[in-house]
Amino acid sequence: MDDAQLDPRDVVALFDRGRLRMARELRGLTQVQLAREAGGITSASVSQFENGYARPAAATLRRLSVALRVPLNFFAAPARPPAQEQIGGFFRSLRSTSPKDRQQALAYVQLARELALELEKIVVLPELDLPRIPVRDEQTQGPLDVEEAAIQVRDHWNVSSGPIPDVVRLLEQSGIIVVRFRVSIEKVDAFCVHFPDRPVIALGADKGLRDRSRFDAAHELGHLVLHGLEGATGDKEAESQANEFAAALLMPAEDIKAELPSRLDWPTLLRLKAKWHVSIAALLVRAKTLGVMDEHTYAQAWKALSVRGWRKVEPGSLGAPEAPILLHRAVDLIETTGLSFTEFVGRAGLSETDVRTLLDRGLGERPRVELF
Repeated sequence: MDDAQLDPRDVVALFDRGRLRMARELRGLTQVQLAREAGGITSASVSQFENGYARPAAATLRRLSVALRVPLNFFAAPARPPAQEQIGGFFRSLRSTSPKDRQQALAYVQLARELALELEKIVVLPELDLPRIPVRDEQTQGPLDVEEAAIQVRDHWNVSSGPIPDVVRLLEQSGIIVVRFRVSIEKVDAFCVHFPDRPVIALGADKGLRDRSRFDAAHELGHLVLHGLEGATGDKEAESQANEFAAALLMPAEDIKAELPSRLDWPTLLRLKAKWHVSIAALLVRAKTLGVMDEHTYAQAWKALSVRGWRKVEPGSLGAPEAPILLHRAVDLIETTGLSFTEFVGRAGLSETDVRTLLDRGLGERPRVELF
């Protein structure tokens, strides 16, 4: 029987509690709110379903399917649980991010991983090639040289000296899933989840600045490389290390140190911004970190940035942010086999609307994807 036409009784038998929670969090609903939306179900029942203490009847599954706007067989999809029961991500600030927003964002990232694994049944995606360099030496327990770790990653990926042409493309070529989606989660910035099979980096869709978006992507890579499965969510030290990693990855000391100005030289900084595709702010921090710019000049530079309004919007636009294309290209390849997007999503038991949102793909449009 085609997966898209599963009998409700089969869905009950194959019920995956993780999928119910994922669908609820995609909608930003609490268990109480879902019970109210579905009707005829208590929040206690929803809790039992999600915790594996009870299995919903076919009629209940139909109500949940309607309330959550997912196909019935979404609940019967093969379970692919992460290493941990609760999915955790590296978020910049837990104080400014509500649990509800984090859960919804994590649900979309889980959907990205599910989509990638479904795509891999039909097409070949790049093999995961993610260097993992612990933040502390396992033998000495001493702190890691983050600068050296960034150099090791560039060497591992055979990245030549100088600017990285496209950070997002580099991540995707290494088998890391990158998504940029709009789900009305205003306070959720870029973050990542270290799924062992397919790590996912989510970039904020509302950040239209190429330089900042590149730094975000490099920052999240830093978490995956340095912190892996530790899950140091919101830890200030981990965030500092990820920032240091991103700066060293994008602006290797050996290449950029001699180019950085020791005084306030805006023309030079704008030229370097255009060359390295990083922000003026990142260049100033790098100049101070590498000992090129002294504390006084650095402080004066930041005051000047504030006075000019450049802390929010810098001069020297670099164009549109780098765009993920791996999942889009895979979907397009599937469509060349005669399997339509709608048919593929239906067989996978996924919500077409959610997948389109994830891919930022309108219901009526089929964007052309540029080649590598």
